[in-house]
Amino acid sequence: MKYRKVGKSGLKISELSLGSWLTYGGTVENDIAKQCMNTALEQGINFIDTAEIYAMGKSESVIGDWLREESIDRKNIVISSKVFWPTSDAITDWGNGRKNIMNGIEGTLERLGTDHLDIYYLHRYDHMTPLRETVETMDDLVHSGKIHYWGTSTWTAAQLERANAIAKEHGLQRPIVEQPMYNMLFRHIEVEIMKVAKSHGMGFTVWSPLYQGILTGKYNDGIPEGSRGSRSEGFLKYLTEDVRQKIIKLTGIAESMDISMTQLALAWILRRPEISTVLIGATKPDHVIENAKASDVDLSKSTLDEIEAILDNTPEWPRTYAPNIFDEKMR
Repeated sequence: MKYRKVGKSGLKISELSLGSWLTYGGTVENDIAKQCMNTALEQGINFIDTAEIYAMGKSESVIGDWLREESIDRKNIVISSKVFWPTSDAITDWGNGRKNIMNGIEGTLERLGTDHLDIYYLHRYDHMTPLRETVETMDDLVHSGKIHYWGTSTWTAAQLERANAIAKEHGLQRPIVEQPMYNMLFRHIEVEIMKVAKSHGMGFTVWSPLYQGILTGKYNDGIPEGSRGSRSEGFLKYLTEDVRQKIIKLTGIAESMDISMTQLALAWILRRPEISTVLIGATKPDHVIENAKASDVDLSKSTLDEIEAILDNTPEWPRTYAPNIFDEKMR
């Protein structure tokens, strides 16, 4: 496993990391989730990502139980969580205002059974709260020792510019990382977000690297019974025939390199030095082992050129993806 710094901070994390969205505390049994985390450590993965909204706090609780049961040395792993989405019907229980952030961090630390987070993300941008209030609150959390760093998730380039400008103007702790969706088929951050984040010394911890499983190649010959594609009609709008043909060609490249399509997709993301880590969502330990091997895959320029020719998808900001308080179906 290789390791990278998060932007220009001093924090080092593994190139592949373990996410827990819709899995731990949710669709994956707790014992399996804990096996995945143990396997992740064995593979050299030192970063585990969660959020208070994942399974309504249960994801954090499963990770907290694992930390205690396995007597994990807390100083050797990096743990992040997020705040923004409502976890109750209370009017004050959502957003990036001081009250919700302060309440959120206390609940997260209690469920995780730890006294600090390494990274605390603002899970979405809050148009209802003055950004200076939010940045000042995150600065207070850093100085209190409850978090070491803070970051953003699914923010636009303009929003990142504003947050960094406020931090600079008032001498506050700046965000060190953005967590967007990014993969071979969804490349919008290449348009301007990467450039802006890099200019402010921010790294990227990206999610959905396999585009809901499409980039694993398991749909090349159709939709297997019991797969996500077989359970969701909405999923089919992403799995067009054009996309399927591209994945078939990309799978051929992977086979010629004696790696899996999954490993090719992950290695392609890691081609960018701006990427600090790729979040993987494993439902069994074998998934962790296979994904971790992507850290050892080096893609030559000729291979990257061949991949680009197949993808033929100039990055653009998609109309269907506008991060705001209503995009509850997104991560």
